[in-house]
Amino acid sequence: MSLLAPATPTRQRILTLMLAGLGTLVFWALNLPLPFLFGPLSASLLAAMLGARLRGFGQISVGARTILGVAVGASVTPQLLGTLPQMAASVALVPLYIAIIAVIGVPFFHRICGFDKATAWYAAMPGGLQDMVIFGTEAGGDPRALSLIHATRVLIVVSIAPAILTLGMGAQLSNPIGAPAAELALSEMALMVAAALIGWKGGERIGLFGASILGPMIVTAALSLAGFIHVRPPAESILFAQFMIGIGIGVGYVGITMAEFRKDVLSGVAFVLVLAALAAAFTEIVVLLELSAPREAFLAFAPGGQAEMTVLAIVAGADLGFVIVHHLVRIFLVITCAPLAARLMLGRFEREP
Repeated sequence: MSLLAPATPTRQRILTLMLAGLGTLVFWALNLPLPFLFGPLSASLLAAMLGARLRGFGQISVGARTILGVAVGASVTPQLLGTLPQMAASVALVPLYIAIIAVIGVPFFHRICGFDKATAWYAAMPGGLQDMVIFGTEAGGDPRALSLIHATRVLIVVSIAPAILTLGMGAQLSNPIGAPAAELALSEMALMVAAALIGWKGGERIGLFGASILGPMIVTAALSLAGFIHVRPPAESILFAQFMIGIGIGVGYVGITMAEFRKDVLSGVAFVLVLAALAAAFTEIVVLLELSAPREAFLAFAPGGQAEMTVLAIVAGADLGFVIVHHLVRIFLVITCAPLAARLMLGRFEREP
């Protein structure tokens, strides 16, 4: 039996775990940045592109994201709430940012790349990968194409952003991600676990978008504001979250064909260049208006996934509250407005000759 094509899901997951662990060790030994994120990402991505039948870890991977939700929630303090009015001007730019992306992206994917109208609409939207695939599929789009396009967007942003932070902005990506578990009070860690589970499952029950991150974030924020939680989750747990995120991005390319690579992936790469130009423009606007420092402005408008941007904000020592508020607004607007706008936009397409 070939190691590249293990027959059972268990064997596929064992192979995935082995390769991800090896990638982490290689990045660690070479002293490369973010070894627990880029090590498993690189190893699983390379193996998937070479035809390995890898498999993700399902609810374990989803659960790992709750750790980042707790980390964000723990940063919500009375001091942060006091700064919210100061963010209003830069947050007000987010709807304009999304609108420009849509105006450029939908025709790009439909007329230039040749995707159907529903796929083009949801491929252009800078929302969460899972949400855009679900909405796009319900609208009659191609779920596989949407998955590959958005996975490519997240992959490139997550891969390039650290270089921009370190080489262009002087960030070290060495900010402590959290104290070791041995140094934290058991009572606070127990509260964090409870906040993660209650927020995650409670959020799913009420249909909260991004429940695995937003649910724990909301519950933890309440506990933080009430004075029960004072620190982030243990460093070990945040490293675990990075590890699972890296695997999740890489296995998104399992089973890819050359035709999919040429059309879906390369279209995603080309669109990321457009997004990068727009993100750079809005970053410059925010900095010139003195609404934020360059590092926070860049991370706030970088069109990556919410979980991945949380990790980068933590390791870069950025103002986590500022960064996440902007991403929450972006995701909220895309999730709530994209399906409504799609009906108008797709209807207009239908009336065109």
